[in-house]
Amino acid sequence: MKYAVLLCDGMADYPVPELNNQTPMEAANKPTMDALANVSELGLMKTVPDGMPAGSDVANLSVIGYDPAGCYTGRSPLEAANIGVDMADDDVALRCNLVTLSDEPVYAEKRMVDYCGGDISTAEADELVKALQAAFGGGEFDFYTGTAYRHCLIWHGGKTELGKITPPHDISGRVVGEYLPNDPAAAKLKEMMEKSVAVLENHPVNVARREKGLSPATSAWFWGQGSRPALDNFKEKYGLDAAMISAVDLLKGIGKLAEMKVYNVEGATGYIDTNFDGKAAAAIDAFKTGCDYVYIHVEAPDECGHRGEIQNKPRSIELIDEKILTPLLAFLRESGEEFTLLICPDHPTPLSIRTHVADCVPYLLYRSNAEVNGADRFTEQTAKDTGRFLPRASDMLSEMLEK
Repeated sequence: MKYAVLLCDGMADYPVPELNNQTPMEAANKPTMDALANVSELGLMKTVPDGMPAGSDVANLSVIGYDPAGCYTGRSPLEAANIGVDMADDDVALRCNLVTLSDEPVYAEKRMVDYCGGDISTAEADELVKALQAAFGGGEFDFYTGTAYRHCLIWHGGKTELGKITPPHDISGRVVGEYLPNDPAAAKLKEMMEKSVAVLENHPVNVARREKGLSPATSAWFWGQGSRPALDNFKEKYGLDAAMISAVDLLKGIGKLAEMKVYNVEGATGYIDTNFDGKAAAAIDAFKTGCDYVYIHVEAPDECGHRGEIQNKPRSIELIDEKILTPLLAFLRESGEEFTLLICPDHPTPLSIRTHVADCVPYLLYRSNAEVNGADRFTEQTAKDTGRFLPRASDMLSEMLEK
């Protein structure tokens, strides 16, 4: 038996007036996914345990088969693992977003114009991260380049109890003052965020971006703190040789910590312009080279949700259906082996609020050796209508293996 998970990050949503009061899942033309729904088990599952943040870190750990209540230490340490940071026991990792803020002279009066720094490239971002390291690093703090706008700050001997630390994608368009870290334990972080404007605003990278009509990345923004994580070896836990395919450091970091085979797909960006074909090819290669379990994470629907891109979100689902699911399913069927396929989001990212919510998510579970009567389409409502509910998504893989 082969096992595949197609994780469509942030795919679930609420009805959208501009989509004829349909959700993006309902509005999308996804023939392969909907054909599978006819012969699959549909239902809802809870990916975010009560009291935990509705983030991709917690939710993906759950879907992969880890109970985040027992292993989660924060988001950034998972990303740091992929970047190659060897954290000491007393290190604290934080996500360092390169963001675009408005140009008011007082930091607290600035607005969050763009949480991803105008879609800054990794090469450009690397120069800015090096500037931050030169200005603030080399002692208590060190900066490490990640991917695109997503980077890492290591605080040696740092603290994890920092009061409320707000992800920048939660405050798009808002004045940042009330969202700044105000706990005394986070005073040094707040000071660096404010001072980072002087380091970045007129950096040659940003000067060149303005000349090209692109948004500059004008500030560092810290969030997602956590200590050194520890995940059980996936093969020892489940007896499966596993692969992780994703564009983002978070998921690749989980894969590395779980000692999965981690693919780096050229052109995988995390956006709607990602290399969908390359992800499908990587998944097929993983199965061909001996993996029993392949986790394919696609960030694009989530990014569309955060950006409020009403037309792009259903389009991203259509591209997943056409360019990843269709060739993967064809390969699995032609291989002659029995297989189980799970399709689900990790959490909803509703276009109306442009951030994550902890609502239960729809899932589609297809078994090649046990087709069942499902529904005409795979949507939030058809999944809910079945009445099936899994209260802990971290139990899903165990249930898949038992049947």
